[in-house]
Amino acid sequence: MAQKQHAGPGRAWIITPGLRPSRFETAQNSGAGVALVDLEDSVAMPDKQAARTAAQQFFDRPNAPCTRGVRMNAPTTLEGARDLVALAAYVFKPDLVLVPKTECARDIELVASVLDSPSYTPDIWALIETPRAFDKLPSIMKAPRLGGVVFGSADYAATVHCGLGWEALLYARSALVNSATAAGIPAVDAPAWDLNDLDALRREAQQAKELGFYGKGAVHPRQAAVINDTFAPSDEEIARARAIVAAGQKSGNGITTVGGQMVGTPFFTAAQDLVREVDG
Repeated sequence: MAQKQHAGPGRAWIITPGLRPSRFETAQNSGAGVALVDLEDSVAMPDKQAARTAAQQFFDRPNAPCTRGVRMNAPTTLEGARDLVALAAYVFKPDLVLVPKTECARDIELVASVLDSPSYTPDIWALIETPRAFDKLPSIMKAPRLGGVVFGSADYAATVHCGLGWEALLYARSALVNSATAAGIPAVDAPAWDLNDLDALRREAQQAKELGFYGKGAVHPRQAAVINDTFAPSDEEIARARAIVAAGQKSGNGITTVGGQMVGTPFFTAAQDLVREVDG
């Protein structure tokens, strides 16, 4: 039986520095399904507290057209602990918390234990970006409050001393998608780092989609539309899925052919999932 994967909050994810309030509205209106304000890598150590204060503005705008979240500092660090204290005191709190440097289920449980309350249970996602995390994927996926995972390619490549190209990171991507799917949660791919090559972004997004990722990160607002368009089912994919569903119904879910290709139970299941997604 195919493993059912829960839907994610959005196909395109964009992140903006916590010290740049002038960019907050642009990020939230970029078309990305998830907009994150960053307290981690884009903020220098002396500026962490200023970023926590400024980041509150990211969440006090009513009717944002996206899921709003925060990338905190690693929860096992002093800055991560300070982030949790600050987030717990925000009047308007993030819908989603992305936990960097996640290496065990306890990291997720720690964030949940501080932030969860009877009136607030944020969606908690793990940023998987270290070799140790990949060694511990099965146990990380067992964290009860884990909503999904995001691939952190830059940190992973820097630690492994490998390139950022598709082939160099194919193992990591495949391992992450496999573990996430086994746990029934979505996986979001790392961004494409070239700000101006939208054709390269589209190719990489298509490869991520084919590998099984639910969505992809964006590093510039112009990238969101490309990611959304690539991950949305095409008219051809929808038509083929409907044809496979019809063929399965006609054959009593026995092996048959569609367009010259043999199809059976796994094809019927995948096609039914796609049709169900499209039809709502």
